[in-house]
Amino acid sequence: MKYRKIIDTKIGKIGIVEENQQIIRVQINPKNDNECMKKDTILLNKAKKQLEEYFLGKRKIFDLPLKQNGTEFMKKVWKVLKEIPYGETRSYKQIAEKIGNPKAVRAVGMASHRNNIPIIIPCHRVIGSNGNLVGYALGLEIKKCLLDWEKENKEG
Repeated sequence: MKYRKIIDTKIGKIGIVEENQQIIRVQINPKNDNECMKKDTILLNKAKKQLEEYFLGKRKIFDLPLKQNGTEFMKKVWKVLKEIPYGETRSYKQIAEKIGNPKAVRAVGMASHRNNIPIIIPCHRVIGSNGNLVGYALGLEIKKCLLDWEKENKEG
């Protein structure tokens, strides 16, 4: 059974989805989801608390059980995304180099785009090699908002 909790944040409503005691999705401005049951679970409440702390500038690292389905390549990319420090960015090229596949820049972009757990797995911290904000599934306005937020709160 999948359970979902919706919270209000500075970037809009966020839906957090749990299945088998793991977070499987974070949805920005979620639509109705008939496959999920609204329920308060220990994990969803913990995720809510951690996201609220993030948006207060008090949490830099999330500590939640996560599960995403994807290829081994995608899982490598998502693992590296989780390692990008709060308030910092990396380019798609840097991610490709870090996973040992320097020519896979576009594939890194696609894996980042398919990240179902944004913010917690911080795909918003990936930018173009020229420093431009590019390619965020949730929209560049949200990406800029998250990066600006982290920059403001990095030292706090």
